[in-house]
Amino acid sequence: MGRQSHYPEEFRRDAVALYRAAGGSRTYAAVAEDLGISGETLRTWVRKDNAVGRGAADRGAGGGEPPAEELARLRAENARLRSAEKGMAARTGDPAPGSGLFRAGDEVKTCRWDFISTHRSEFGVQRLCRVLGASRSGYYRHLATADVRTERAAEEAATVARIRRIHSEHRGGYGAPRIHAELRELGVCINRKRVTRLMREHHIVGRHLRRGRRTTIPDQQAATVPDLVGRDFTAEALDTRWCGDITYIPVGSSWLYLATVIDICSRRVVGWSIAEHMRTELVTDALQMAVDSRGGIVDGVIFHSDHGAQYTSTAFADFCAAHGIRRSRGRVGSSYDNALAESFFQSLKREWLHGRGPTSKARTRLELFEWLSYYNRRRRHSALGYLTPIEFERRMTASATLTLAA
Repeated sequence: MGRQSHYPEEFRRDAVALYRAAGGSRTYAAVAEDLGISGETLRTWVRKDNAVGRGAADRGAGGGEPPAEELARLRAENARLRSAEKGMAARTGDPAPGSGLFRAGDEVKTCRWDFISTHRSEFGVQRLCRVLGASRSGYYRHLATADVRTERAAEEAATVARIRRIHSEHRGGYGAPRIHAELRELGVCINRKRVTRLMREHHIVGRHLRRGRRTTIPDQQAATVPDLVGRDFTAEALDTRWCGDITYIPVGSSWLYLATVIDICSRRVVGWSIAEHMRTELVTDALQMAVDSRGGIVDGVIFHSDHGAQYTSTAFADFCAAHGIRRSRGRVGSSYDNALAESFFQSLKREWLHGRGPTSKARTRLELFEWLSYYNRRRRHSALGYLTPIEFERRMTASATLTLAA
């Protein structure tokens, strides 16, 4: 005589019915895991039930059970199946479909420990852990670390507040890399990936724009000037390579124009000019400012530009020759050949001018001036290891001085 099972007959029948209801889409082990039994135990129950079914069929051939009794049995079995939640045995005390505990759309994943704490008095930790596929040791470990999590949550809230403050100070232009660099400068020890995660979770996004339209108007009759940069926007020392360009700034129904001169080594805007016209003086004034800011001696520096008519004019060529500046130009219609200058203007429009309301030319000039000062002294540049252009030049000069002194 076999050993008596400690599982009720009703439980075993429902377990078998649950396995069969899956129609072969779930294994014995998968169904058994939901029920808290072994897969082999469930397989044995199904095998025995099949044998009983075959015996009943044989008896039915000789007369069978009365139709009324068969109907009553089938109705009872159907009622049990309806009361059984998918993955759970009926009448085991587990929550039923539509109850106040589980509802469609509930997700018990990251908050499952809190869920268990909320309902532990009603259902018990062991049962809830079994239903949720969690371990009791993990739950109690979660309870033991509650104070640590509270402290971490407070620290994270403070970090988010700092991120928002930095994001606001830079007019929403900073993304995760620059905000991370700013936090490190403030003495906050934080991983860049964590900054990215916090910004994503709290919907803090650095501003970005699509590429604008081409604005360069080439002079087809201009003399040929070689490309001395070749898309290599790096330099080993200050005042060896400069680049520049012109951008259009809309002001109501009219325009302002900004010309710049950027030192490729430090990314510093060493000269600029803002005007209501696009005559050659716009670019020569910017270049004159650059010459003056570097002490007036820039002999041999390369100035790279596009094929705009201002840069191909005779007046501009004469100005460069008078100061010993070597001209360089990229190909016609290729923004990549002057990518550094293009990138600067994109940053200006994305981080400073985007989304502004109606304004005047005087106000726009002030905003441009503020940006140029901000860019040189406060804006962190990825190509400089997230230093500002001024700070990068200061460190570079100090390093060169120490080398000479040694």
